[in-house]
Amino acid sequence: MASITIRNLDEHVKTGLRIRAAVHGRSMEEEARRILRAAVQADAAPADLVASIRERVDPLGGVEMALPLREPMREPPRLG
Repeated sequence: MASITIRNLDEHVKTGLRIRAAVHGRSMEEEARRILRAAVQADAAPADLVASIRERVDPLGGVEMALPLREPMREPPRLG
């Protein structure tokens, strides 16, 4: 497993990380790992909306939707 050191971190960022970690019951290091992991996974998410929806729904077994019946098109308005 790799290690990194983050230098010149703003004090308010460090304090925010410490508070966030405490709220979640984790160490600052574990909280930072989770934040970084989520950021990398978000970047790797498919840009295609259909693929994104399918990725979330497929593990649940899919979704059956009733399609509405189609009706004939109405007459277009007559102008003038």
